[in-house]
Amino acid sequence: MLTVSHLSLSRGNRRLFSDVSFSLMPGQWLHLEGDNGVGKTSLLRLLCGLGVWEQGEVTWKNQSIVQEPENFRSDLLYLGHQLALKEDLSPLENLRADALVAGRDGSVDRVMAALGQMGLRGREHLPVRVLSQGQKRRTALARLLIRRAPLWILDEPFVALDAAAQNALSSVINAHLNDAGMLLVTSHQPLSLQGQALSYRLTA
Repeated sequence: MLTVSHLSLSRGNRRLFSDVSFSLMPGQWLHLEGDNGVGKTSLLRLLCGLGVWEQGEVTWKNQSIVQEPENFRSDLLYLGHQLALKEDLSPLENLRADALVAGRDGSVDRVMAALGQMGLRGREHLPVRVLSQGQKRRTALARLLIRRAPLWILDEPFVALDAAAQNALSSVINAHLNDAGMLLVTSHQPLSLQGQALSYRLTA
């Protein structure tokens, strides 16, 4: 279980959010909502260990993610606004490198299957720089099919995707939730996913 307790964060003299508390259990997904600028992305980055909060605590499997960061990170997959793709490499090369660095199965067959499922068949060997923005995002999202992490934190994953890609991504997420996975997600689009839906509205 992921538990967030009384988390607060300021930026300069401005309080972004305070007293944020929620929990997430296997098979559940939580839609993090809020107006632009209230700190949704900042909160997600904090939960991934990419920042320091002022007050509160975050635990994973009843252990503080500050005290046991490696255990948490090994169970986490985070995809943010930055796609973290090398433009001169192909989708296949990018995902194989990601998998191998993380100690995961980066076999050609597995990566090719993931890219095909995300609608990139025939584009696996092209340099990422020649792909459309939607194709680049689908390349990054194919990581979801390669890394079997129980907790997914996704920041606006449906942005720049056409209807077919949105359906493909929804299917991937539903399979994750049906396999007792957990999801924390931001999205300006309405979400209809399987599993137990939760929501939390972030305010300053």
